[in-house]
Amino acid sequence: MNWKKIRFLFKVYWVRILLSAVISALLISLIYFITIGLKAWNESESYLKQTQLAAAPLQMYMWSVMGIIQGAVYVFMMYWMFYKKGASAMTHTSTKSISGKDVGVTWADVIGMDEAKQEALEVVNLITDRAELQRIGGKILRGLLLLGPPGCGKTYLAKAIATESKLPFIAMSGSEFVEMFVGVGAGRIRSLFKQARQLSDVHGGCLIFIDEMDALGARRALDTGFGGTSEHNQTLNQLLVEMDGLKEKDLNIVIIGATNAPENILDAALLRPGRFDRKIYVDRPNLEDRKKLFEYYLKKVQFDEADVKTDRLAQITVGQTPADIANIVREAALISVRHKKLLITMKEIDDARERIALGIKRRIKVREEEKWQTAYHEAGHAIITYLLVPTQDVFKITITPRGHTGGATWTPEIEEIFIQDKRKLLGDIKAALGSFSAEKLKLGTTTAGVDSDFKQALGIAHNMVWRWGMGKSGIIGNFHALPTHQGGMPLMSEEMKTRLDNDTQAIMQECLKENDELLKNEEPLLERLAKELVAKGELNYDEIEYIFKEFGKGRARL
Repeated sequence: MNWKKIRFLFKVYWVRILLSAVISALLISLIYFITIGLKAWNESESYLKQTQLAAAPLQMYMWSVMGIIQGAVYVFMMYWMFYKKGASAMTHTSTKSISGKDVGVTWADVIGMDEAKQEALEVVNLITDRAELQRIGGKILRGLLLLGPPGCGKTYLAKAIATESKLPFIAMSGSEFVEMFVGVGAGRIRSLFKQARQLSDVHGGCLIFIDEMDALGARRALDTGFGGTSEHNQTLNQLLVEMDGLKEKDLNIVIIGATNAPENILDAALLRPGRFDRKIYVDRPNLEDRKKLFEYYLKKVQFDEADVKTDRLAQITVGQTPADIANIVREAALISVRHKKLLITMKEIDDARERIALGIKRRIKVREEEKWQTAYHEAGHAIITYLLVPTQDVFKITITPRGHTGGATWTPEIEEIFIQDKRKLLGDIKAALGSFSAEKLKLGTTTAGVDSDFKQALGIAHNMVWRWGMGKSGIIGNFHALPTHQGGMPLMSEEMKTRLDNDTQAIMQECLKENDELLKNEEPLLERLAKELVAKGELNYDEIEYIFKEFGKGRARL
């Protein structure tokens, strides 16, 4: 054991060392006084002299012991009250470090996100191979920021970095530093970095992982008078100072932050060079990565290999995160156990996807009239999507009440789309308005069930005109970027607002007109789909395909 470890152990365990020393001193003094007492007993010439000599050491020992015990109890109580349970305890972090080799998450456990893993591997090499970096005059990076949607594996990636680097790993959440008392968060930051420096002295480095970084690193603002903003500002200022303080010594300490929030939410001072030097974007998995994820999680359960096809599962889960895929497999296993089946099949996986997305089936009695209303509503969505939206697939239609919905048409994306053009946006509006067109055609009126469909369609049309310059009048500009009134509306003339609103409504009406014409021409198909839905309650992918092929209809193509 070298002197660094000895110094580290003394700093961390000084209370235990002191108590051990006191107990050892008591034992030694006990042996010493007993020895003197026995010697006095053996050498005494009279009974009185012998008694006095024998009792004196024991009395002195008892007085000493009582004084030491009283002093130890007093010191312990003061330490407990003012450090462990008192005011300073609020600024003390009790988070324990984990050895990198004990984290237990390897590169093999991080499925997909190859680009993010490659960047993370470069970070590991920089952390572990400091000599080579110093040889060419480079500096160790101070901070690594992981950005991306929730459930995509940012925490998993941070743990894999700790495992590969074999350094102590301290994990905390940004919310653990936020308190109502000013100064508490800053004290916890100091305590955290003190612990990290001690570990770095002993092990040659340390990793600090702060999850939900936006709770700690959001932009600083002026205090509104209640103290909360001042507390946040002081905590963030202390983090900035500590990260700068790492430059004073060649400490191999790296801070890894993770956040789901947009990068512009964070304070600019955190993102400058010398603090969070490297950013890694951890995005949703692509088609190949989703296939690997299903293969990885299905290995942990018993499934029917002949029935469950991972390539098909990857195709129907566009936009799903690794956490979503793990949850699907886990829910499918629970459904299999509930139905007393030995193997998971595609049916259990489909049921799991539906239950997660739509909720459990509600056992309520629906009137026949409402069944037909819902059937026309959902059939309208399905026909418009199938015939007019080439980027989406009609996977399932149901009129069985689930969660807060009376029915649903499942239309997942066929493949990842990173840039939405005008054709894609118009297709989404048409698909959303398909229910309204079908209800109006078959019922002569419409229902309140189109509320969420209108919200989706109007939101897309509004953005097309107000933000992306896709209105028919040719007006361009992102009008949401203008300064706003107190009510949130952009500062612009009423005439301009009217023209933009008219362009928005024009898009809605044009899409609705095309829907009405299509459904009127395909009324027999609409009637057939609705009839099958009323009879069966739901239609699966193969049944939907069969009905469309029966009418000689092919899927829309790009």
